[in-house]
Amino acid sequence: MPYKLSATLTAHTSDVRALTSPTNELILSASRDSTAISWQRSSSDSSFAPVSVLKAGSRYINSIAYISPTPNAPKGYAVTGGQDTVINVFSLETPKEDPDFSLLGHTENVCALDTTAGGTIISGSWDKTAKVWKNFTLAYDLKGHQQSVWAVLAVDEERFLTGSADKTIRLWQQHKSVQTYRGHQDAVRGLALLPDVGFASCSNDSEIRVWTFGGDLVYTLSGHTSFVYSLSVLPDGGVVSAGEDRTVRVWQDGECTQTIVHPAISVWAVSTMPNGDIVSGCSDGVVRVFSNSKERWASEADLKEYDAKVASQALPSQQVGDVKKSDLPGLEALTQPGKKPGEVKMVRNGALVEAHQWDSASLTWQKIGDVVDAVGQGRKQLYQGKEYDYVFDVDIQDGVPPLKLPYNVTDNPFAAAQKFLESNDLPLTYLDEVVKFIEKNTSGVNIGTGGEEYVDPYTGASRYRSSAASVPTTAPTSTYQDPYTGASRYISTPQSAATAPTPASAYMDPFTGASRYSGAPQPSAPVTPPTILPVGTFITFKQANVTAMQGKLHQFDEVLQHEISTSSLAMYPEEIGKIDEAFAYLTEVTASPPRHPSASLSAAHVEAVIQILERWPSSQRFPVIDLSRLLTGFCPNAFDAPGLIDRFFEALFKACEWDASWSLPLTKPRETNILLLFRTLANAFHENISVHGTWIAKVFEALSQPPYTSLNKTQRVALATVLFNASCVTLRSSLPKPVFDQHVALALRILESETADSEAVYRALVGLGNIVYAAKTKTTLLDTPQVREIIQCVRALPTIFKEERVQNITQEITALLS
Repeated sequence: MPYKLSATLTAHTSDVRALTSPTNELILSASRDSTAISWQRSSSDSSFAPVSVLKAGSRYINSIAYISPTPNAPKGYAVTGGQDTVINVFSLETPKEDPDFSLLGHTENVCALDTTAGGTIISGSWDKTAKVWKNFTLAYDLKGHQQSVWAVLAVDEERFLTGSADKTIRLWQQHKSVQTYRGHQDAVRGLALLPDVGFASCSNDSEIRVWTFGGDLVYTLSGHTSFVYSLSVLPDGGVVSAGEDRTVRVWQDGECTQTIVHPAISVWAVSTMPNGDIVSGCSDGVVRVFSNSKERWASEADLKEYDAKVASQALPSQQVGDVKKSDLPGLEALTQPGKKPGEVKMVRNGALVEAHQWDSASLTWQKIGDVVDAVGQGRKQLYQGKEYDYVFDVDIQDGVPPLKLPYNVTDNPFAAAQKFLESNDLPLTYLDEVVKFIEKNTSGVNIGTGGEEYVDPYTGASRYRSSAASVPTTAPTSTYQDPYTGASRYISTPQSAATAPTPASAYMDPFTGASRYSGAPQPSAPVTPPTILPVGTFITFKQANVTAMQGKLHQFDEVLQHEISTSSLAMYPEEIGKIDEAFAYLTEVTASPPRHPSASLSAAHVEAVIQILERWPSSQRFPVIDLSRLLTGFCPNAFDAPGLIDRFFEALFKACEWDASWSLPLTKPRETNILLLFRTLANAFHENISVHGTWIAKVFEALSQPPYTSLNKTQRVALATVLFNASCVTLRSSLPKPVFDQHVALALRILESETADSEAVYRALVGLGNIVYAAKTKTTLLDTPQVREIIQCVRALPTIFKEERVQNITQEITALLS
């Protein structure tokens, strides 16, 4: 019998991203509405109803798994993961507001989960790692993939498979990689065990591959026309797949036996039940169950309504190929049978172009939508292993490879532009131009949905709600204009898979790596959270586009040379020589892989930077300050001459107009210069630093001068990073007591002043925690007034910042002081 709709489950308000259906009576779904839902089949009419809604995170939930019943959880556990990087575990016996366990350790989106029969959890993340958790504690870190780990699969209690955006699959024995499978041409998105064969994998390359564990490719399943996101296996060994082409496909013996089209753009997830039913989760927020058992089919009226929704979809022509209406046949072409399941045929019906798909089960053509010439979603793109709607090529200089600008339609253009500039070490003075570029090249990209516009909050792509017929909105493709060169070359369409953004607001915990237990401990086995402190790993700002930086500095120098009033400020020939030597050195050490320059930099190169800083106008200093950032990060030995580092930072503070008024708004050049100064200072605190001399005290004194409210969010995070790195130094070497006191005072000032940005607070808190830890273990001690102020400060923070990471670190600092 063919598969037909059995049940429609509606409660989520956004994309259903992940599913599992471990029994015939239970479905667990995870959504970008930040919830997971436990659905239970009713014994009276066989329909499903939501039993509990799990508040599984503060942001999008992208993965879910199930742990079989235990004495402590007779109905089992639901395991969820998402963008807040935390894996939460909920007992399904008596679900509570808070999870029973929270597993901390990933630093980016947790996009994949699986479990073993014994309750072991494996998780995959955009942080390029997979992690194995036993008894809700980290057991193994699986490191080796070069990009995001999109798929995980537990083979047994000690063997695990991982699939990545680096196009490879790895087999792990405990924490060791024992086999690598290569063949996919794009990101690997799903994995499934095939009894007596091996396993199957699916990819953004539209292919499904079946492998033996020994590495042999058994066969390839071709039929999907876009990314394949998810796989599951039927009780009889058949494979079920779901993807971006709106379909779930059923495969038997290497052939597609049925294609189930959905009234949505993406089918994100598919799962199978022990009775052979298929469960799908879509971008329209709906969970659907399909059955090949006639007694479980939906009513005739519901089946007709479902077919009508599928037929009413408006399909952008990009999804079905180029369309030339005059070459298309009429409706008479539908009298000829299809050649294979899922075959799509386009026909003219008057002025309309319709898409029909061959259903081999009913031996009929089924309409799947009207083809329109709209600017549609197209295909998402992968950039550095994550999904975006757009990845633009941006030329910053002739002859230099373009930079990549990733963007999602629902991103804040200012946040995306700022992130782009920061990640490529470009000055923030370009911010307005990049924002205009983004807005110009993404305008008009939407598809209406019958009067109600629905935009995917995760990828930004337009979606169809199944409750309304889709009405396409046409809009001309925007003309591309590069924000730097002004070129009119259009590079990117929303096509090809991509990396989900790392939005500027994304939580990236730079400190914790160990798993930590939270939630209610079982009375019989209480668990204490492992300590966070001390954290001694420095955070550096060493990203560099050296060629662009060098080009910008010389460009500014030429401007100064060609103006009579400023020609005396331009670089002297010997300065040009030293600056170019510095850039040559940095080009070598920032190469991938890094190369070893034959000669190192010296005090003479730092002297050249100081002289230029002292002469150049404020608006043209930022490439010189940016060069300073790299010198402190890569060439600390160049500052060894007596008194040189003091003069260097004195020149930097002066270049940032440190003694000028701090009244808002600050000029954009000054804002950029201050940010780069903070990053230079962060790099200056490193593991081999000498704490002798006066420069550290002078730096802390200067940093305490400006009003904290005069700094923007990015500057605050960079300033907090300076304090954190200084605290890492404190763990290694005892600072002089006056400097130690300055350090404590500045950390408290940030924590008492910050009211909105949790990242700045968290970095400053961990830095303060390091200071407290150092005071407990070294000769430099905290005074009683300092202890009282620290306790008062950290106890107040959890009422403002309710994130678990803030709660944990404040508790630990308080415990150290008690």
